[in-house]
Amino acid sequence: MNPNSNFAIRVWIVIGLLAYVGLPWYAQQDSSWVSVWGQVFAGPEAGNGLVQAILYGRKWLLLGVAGLLLATVGLGMPAGKQQGGWLVLGGGLGALGLVASGFVIRAKGWAFEALNGQFGELATNQFGIGIGGSVAIVALLMLAAFGLARCGYFKGDLFVAASVVGCGALLLLFIAYPVTKALVGAFLNEDGQWSLAALADRVGNERIWGLGCVAGGLRCGVAWNTLALGLLTASGTVVLGTMMALMAERGAARLQGPLKLLAMLPIITPPFVVGLGLILLFGRAGVVNQLLESAFGIEPTRWFYGMFGVWIAQMFAFTPIAFMIMRGVVQGVAPSLEEAALTLRADRSSTFWTVTLPLLKPGLANAFLVGFIESMADFGNPVVVGGQFAVLSTEIFFAIVGAQYDQGKAASLAWILTLFALAVFVAQRALLGKSSFTTVSGKGDSGLPMPLPDGVRRSIYAVALPWMAFTVIVYLFAFAGGFVQTWGRDYTLTLGHFKTAFALEWGQFGLQWVGTAWNSLFTTLQLAGASAPITALLGLLIAYLLARTEFKGQGLFEFMALLAFAIPGTVLGVSYILAFNVPPLELTGTGLVIVLCFMFRNLPVGVRAGTAAFKQLDKSLDEASLMLRASTLQTLIHVVLPLLKPALIAALVYSFVRAMTTVSAVVFLVTAENELATTYIIGRVGQGDYGVALAYCTVLIVLMSAAMGLIQLLVGERKLGRRKNVALAPAH
Repeated sequence: MNPNSNFAIRVWIVIGLLAYVGLPWYAQQDSSWVSVWGQVFAGPEAGNGLVQAILYGRKWLLLGVAGLLLATVGLGMPAGKQQGGWLVLGGGLGALGLVASGFVIRAKGWAFEALNGQFGELATNQFGIGIGGSVAIVALLMLAAFGLARCGYFKGDLFVAASVVGCGALLLLFIAYPVTKALVGAFLNEDGQWSLAALADRVGNERIWGLGCVAGGLRCGVAWNTLALGLLTASGTVVLGTMMALMAERGAARLQGPLKLLAMLPIITPPFVVGLGLILLFGRAGVVNQLLESAFGIEPTRWFYGMFGVWIAQMFAFTPIAFMIMRGVVQGVAPSLEEAALTLRADRSSTFWTVTLPLLKPGLANAFLVGFIESMADFGNPVVVGGQFAVLSTEIFFAIVGAQYDQGKAASLAWILTLFALAVFVAQRALLGKSSFTTVSGKGDSGLPMPLPDGVRRSIYAVALPWMAFTVIVYLFAFAGGFVQTWGRDYTLTLGHFKTAFALEWGQFGLQWVGTAWNSLFTTLQLAGASAPITALLGLLIAYLLARTEFKGQGLFEFMALLAFAIPGTVLGVSYILAFNVPPLELTGTGLVIVLCFMFRNLPVGVRAGTAAFKQLDKSLDEASLMLRASTLQTLIHVVLPLLKPALIAALVYSFVRAMTTVSAVVFLVTAENELATTYIIGRVGQGDYGVALAYCTVLIVLMSAAMGLIQLLVGERKLGRRKNVALAPAH
């Protein structure tokens, strides 16, 4: 494709003009598309941008039209800095003007009292932006990005410029903006005035930073509890995840299937299932305590509740994430490097520790970062098995949903979580530095992966196999609850819980879904299915921009992509309510706000998995494709993406199953029309109906297992041109 071609510029100018003419400018609630289309050229609510500006007095909307006209002027010039200047001027003026007007003009007029005094009351107002306004702003942003490329930024590549500007705008709008709006509350006192003293009062106390446990007291502050738990969980998940990845790729073939299944089982399970299974085993009335009492007369206690119980539960929950990241990295280690070390007379043990393991460093660092941030953001496990052990996420949760409803306190504690995440992020970048870990190049590599050294293999089996057995036991106890009448009192086998939730009847009008859980299941499948592929592809695109391009503000760009993990899901959900309950984006109560929350909550895993995979792909692959006159987009689709299948699978699977099982991020966003599976289950648990809740969880696990298999089948495996181990025929 000719880099000087103006085709893409023409397309986006046309899209912007069509958005002004053919689409309703403002958001439409409870209206069919047919009725909206009938009013797009005249209706006061469904009218297009030109109708709103000319007939209904919203003159500020003409800023976008002016921007498109300026960009059209630039279109008549040859590709270069002069054309780029017109595109930046037109696209930037139009996009910034429309966005600014959306924030300062609301449904009741000016958003700020000072503007009322300066300009007087508005004769008209505006509501939340709709599809027409959104498409027009996107078109203007793309034109501004193309202008930057024409001016020499991003090496003149239109696709890279559009990707950076587009992804940056998404991260600002759906992560930085809502989170910032929520965190600003930390600096406001009870009267709504700015006050640093208010922040100091909220976080500078013994409950947050106390060191009583070190000095012989009962407990430490929640900040130290959170930091210690995060470091322990991250370290443990990295070790276990790496061991399982090595077993899956370098261990005995007969263990690979069961290993992959058991390693993935915790991630496709709603979080409270693991906690319930652990309580049935180790709780005060659990099987272990009952056996100890009957065999040795040891009185049952609550010994499992606390930091140890939370750590075990988080190990179950987050080890699969490390496994998925590390499996892709282990697959990418070039066997020829190991064969070279063996040829130079190094034994397998030395080769493993000096060649194989150092090449895993990007994956280890990324898995540690994700595990640490996930641990800090988790509040379900601390609530279920934490007992008196408090962490920042639970403090934030109760500050928001408890009787106190102290948004300022919640925002102040969220600041601490963000700073912890930033510190680990900076440490990770300092550890990796600019080291190269490339192992997949354009050259052929038909080497055989080196078998694990005997000592390493025995150590891995000694740790990973008992963990797998422990996983089976926990899940057997959890699953059993859905098939008995009442756990703890009546163990009669029954399918009544499944019938309550998923009953089917054949009536006068055909098959009827009469079970109480069908509505929530269908809604969850639709929203999770819509968000997963977008999340995965957006995550890999951001990873490509971070690994293959260089631009100013790249560090801030990466941190914004990870920021959603540093914020507890509860805070993110509340942030979305505060940010998107008023113009310019009125999304609260819709399915779209849940999809967006799913996307940006789960985005960092796709980014980290993609970043780790890109560090192993030689840039010469991209360069060879570009030298053969392929565009950057063609190179990404036909050369790079096929080599990223493990990372793509990891991002797809994680995005889908987390959307199906998440609780904290969406508990404030669901409505009667958009009830989700997890909120239905929590409602049943709150009513003490554990049988129906566990039956629903069993159905979710079966469905998500099938979805994972389908994703694996559709995406396929990465092919690196390597030989397989084949048993040789005996010599005669």
